[in-house]
Order: sequence, then structure tokens, then C-alpha cells
Amino acid sequence: MTSRFTIGETDFLLDGAPHRIISGAMHYPRVHPDLWRDRIRKARLMGLNAIETYVAWNAHEPVKGQWREDGDVDLGRFLDIIAEEGMHAIVRPGPYVCAEWHNGGLPTWLTADKSIRLRSSDPAYLAEVTAYLEKVNAIVAPRQIDRGGSVILVQIENEYGAYGADKAYLEALIRTTRDNGITVPLTQVDQPIPHMLQGGAHPELHMTGSFGSRIDERLATLREFQPTGPLMCMEFWCGWFDHWGEKHHTTAFADSAADLDRLLAAGASVNIYMVHGGTNFALTNGANDSGRYLPMVTSYDYDSPISESGDLTEKFHAFREVIARHAPVPDLPAVEPVEAPTPSAAFESVGDPLELVAVDRGGFPTPPTMDELGSDVVLVEYTTDAAGSGVLEAEVRDYAWVERDGAPVGRLQRGIGDLSLAVPEGRTLRMLVEETGRVNYDQKIGEAKGLIGTPLLDGAPLDGPWRVRTFDVPALGAAVSEAADATPVASGRVAGPVGLRAGFDLDEPADLFLDTAGWGKGYAWINGFFLGRYWRRGPQRTLYVPGPVTRAGRNEIVVVELESMTDATARFLARPDLGHEVE
Repeated sequence: MTSRFTIGETDFLLDGAPHRIISGAMHYPRVHPDLWRDRIRKARLMGLNAIETYVAWNAHEPVKGQWREDGDVDLGRFLDIIAEEGMHAIVRPGPYVCAEWHNGGLPTWLTADKSIRLRSSDPAYLAEVTAYLEKVNAIVAPRQIDRGGSVILVQIENEYGAYGADKAYLEALIRTTRDNGITVPLTQVDQPIPHMLQGGAHPELHMTGSFGSRIDERLATLREFQPTGPLMCMEFWCGWFDHWGEKHHTTAFADSAADLDRLLAAGASVNIYMVHGGTNFALTNGANDSGRYLPMVTSYDYDSPISESGDLTEKFHAFREVIARHAPVPDLPAVEPVEAPTPSAAFESVGDPLELVAVDRGGFPTPPTMDELGSDVVLVEYTTDAAGSGVLEAEVRDYAWVERDGAPVGRLQRGIGDLSLAVPEGRTLRMLVEETGRVNYDQKIGEAKGLIGTPLLDGAPLDGPWRVRTFDVPALGAAVSEAADATPVASGRVAGPVGLRAGFDLDEPADLFLDTAGWGKGYAWINGFFLGRYWRRGPQRTLYVPGPVTRAGRNEIVVVELESMTDATARFLARPDLGHEVE
């Protein structure tokens, strides 16, 4: 059955009748695909009639020319499930998405080309973007509401007025999108701040806002710049994200509910950001840098109404009560949080796992950046002969372990501005550099990673040659699992880099919460599924394990510890621990 969705003088119109959008954000790569329907259905039970999602270009095309649209990035299936659940869909394909996602969604193979002017009408950039949008829109176009699908709105770019004002760029994106068969209304979003709304505006785009408070003031500003048509908050911020080294952010559910009520009472449409946040699995977390570099944690719970593990929170019930004052809501069956199984197991060690996935890249006169070494390189070893002692100075992006003649000396950490280190007399200098998350907002999107420039020893440049090795981090899980030699960990304490693995039993598949207390810094896998990063810096102390990656009977956990553990045991908790809360 097809319908027509348009923008009227005062309202969105569904088959000519006024229609209010009550939507929630949910990013399909952040949710295990076997859980998409569960999370979408719970959003509908809260009273929502639509689901919004970003499309992360780098999730679909991490390597140029190698496009994916299956498994965790099967956008078509995600949109189909939304339709099957009786809901509409809003698609925001960027190409830039922010979203606290790695590199703001832009592929590293694209941003590594410094001749390209990102997010502009630069022909070289537009050529790549056009090819990307053609692939995305081939998925979206047949699923539009006027073709019997779920999609009612498509957004052009994202918060562009906070970045630039290249109208030719916006025009090119609109033209490509229409040429690709997108017929539903096109939107844009910016914070209701005059210069941002002006920068991101285009006559063919319906203007929406992003804000989480001061509702009346924000709507008034938005109306000033959008004189006709429905008012819409495309990102109603009902929570917030966490950085490593900070507290876990929450928002008082009663305050958020009151703001939502004010928004709906004003007659506005809304997209709740996020209704369900999910998880930055593997290496997908982003970072911010507004004078200080701060990488995102693995959890993207966002203090959402539907928690990272799918629980219905107090905020869910408060929002549902508010929505019920303004729109019909379905009956809600009793859904109670279930405590997760809490198995534990002793690890066995397989030695230095990095040697299992090392690739010798040869010698270089100066240290190459990660971007120069290939797509999505995140861990690089730089070694040179450097006689003498003194103060080592190096710009690392983002974290480095330093060794002198094979002995650890210390660490350099961009996030705390610690970029110098006293090194003793010796000959060989080794630096293992990790990228801990790419900036997803503002002007530092696409910045180079690794060693930047030539390090100095007592003010003199270390001219090399530099011997370079890279390590395939996603491959570490399988490499440790399949390693032949293993030794039981007897003391409970281990020094890294070290690969650890253990087996544990479950009666049936179940969500789990992996306890990382007593661990240092590294990565974890369950049955080959890459959960993501852990770091003693916190606030996050557990990693969410989606039930579909577990199985009845024997399960395997693999951990790669890069620093040290004081409790080298695999433990699981009954409930998540995302850290000390701050509102």
C-alpha cells in the first residue's frame, strides 16, 4: 500500500491529513541485527510512530570500492523491519553524520587525501560523495512511503551550518539525491542559533532544529528562520555521551519528560535522540577535540529510554506517559529487567599477540602517519636507532608506549597533553602508537593519526631510518583464539601486551556484562564478536555482550591486554556498570 507524505503550510501531511512525527533515533550498526526488531518494537510501545537512523559511510565502505550492505549494515533489512512494525523511517545519510561515530562517518581512505576539501563543493570530494549517495539511495528509494515502504523524510548533510555555508555543495547533494529517485521531502538540521541556521539553509530543504532544553526559545528561533511548515526538533537530546576519563552522564528523567511535553504541547514534531543508543562495537567510537582531545567510550547507552541492553528505563515510562497526552500509545505488556548470568573463568595466556598479526612495512626516512599506511590502521610500531639519553618529544595521536632497548620507559598521552618523556641512555627506541578514536565534529575531522612529524631527542630530530610495523587489531581475536601455545595464568596478574582466552558455559544464549575491573587497556571478543575497547580510565566498567553472539554450552572470551591486569579473570556481572553518574 502506498501513501503520500508532504509538507503543508503548517503541518506534515500524510495522504493530505495533518500528521505529527513522534520519532526516535536508533543507529543500526550500533545494535546487533538480531536485536533490531526487539528495539524497534519497544520504541513503538513507547508511543513512537517513526525511527530515525544515520547512515555511516565508513561502516558500508571501510575500504574504497569494497561496499557492504549485509549483516550489521543491512540498511534495507532495517528499513523493512521498521515498516513491518507499522512505523515510518527517517534516513540521514550525511555523507557526514557526526553521531560520536569514528571520523564522523567519513571513511579514512577519503580523509587521508589532503588535497580534498571535505564537506564542500570541491569536485574531487563531490565525485566520491556522489558515488556513495547513489549506493545508499538505491537502498532507500524503493523503500519510500510512496512506493509502499517506510521512509518519509531524507536529510541532506548534517549540522552543516556549524561547519560551513557552501550553498553549491548543498545544491549538489540535493540534485544527486533527487536524481537518485528520492521523492519524499528533504530536510536539514542545525542548532537554533542564527548563524548555524543561515549556514545550513537551502530553499529546497525543510529546516529542523537540534536541542534538548529551552524549548519555547528554540522553537521561536526556528520559526523565525522557517516561517511556514511544521516545526520539528530533529534531535531532542534526552541524554548525553561519555568520554574516557570523565563521569557517566545522565539526565533527570522528569526534566527530560517535562521538556518533551512542552515540545509536543507546542504542536511540534520530534525525533528523540537517542531512543536507543546501542554500542560502539569494535573500533567505531569517535572523539571530540575543542582544545582537548577526548575519545568516546565503547558504550553508547546515552541514558536513553531504552538502555544499551534493551531495558525499559524510568525515562521510557515517563516519556510514554507524556506521549499518551498527545497521541495514542499501544498497550504495554509487563517487561521487567532480567539479571544476566554471572559465569567466571580463569584465563590462559598465549604470549604477545601482536606478533601474530604483525605486518612489516619496511623502512622510512621519517615516521609515516597511520593514514599513509592504509585504511583504518589503528596500531603502529615505530622503531629507530637513537643513541644517547634525554627528553623525548613527540606528537602522538593518540597514545604511545615507549621502550628503550626493549625495556618500558613510559607513555605519551595526547588526551592529557603528555607529549614528552625522559628516556635513559640506550640505542633502540620503540614507540607503539594507538589511535583511540577519530574526531567526529568540527574542523579536526580527518586529521592524521600516528606519529605526526619527526620526534626530537634533547631537541635534535630523530631522522631515522624508521622501521615500521602495523597490527591488524580486528584480527587479534581470531589469532589469540587459534594460537597453539597457551599457559594458565596463575597469579591473576599479567603484563602486556598479552593475549588471554578462557571458556565458560551458559545454559542458553543471554545478554552478558563483561566485568573489566582490574584490567588495563585493550580489546575484547566473545565467540569471535569484537565487543570493543576497555580502559581502566573509565567511567565504563562493563562491556555489553549481545545475547545473539552467545550460545548454549561452551563460549569463548578473548582479551588482548596492552598494559597490565591486576585481576586476570573473566567475570560477568548481573547488571551493567557504566560508571559514576553525573547529571
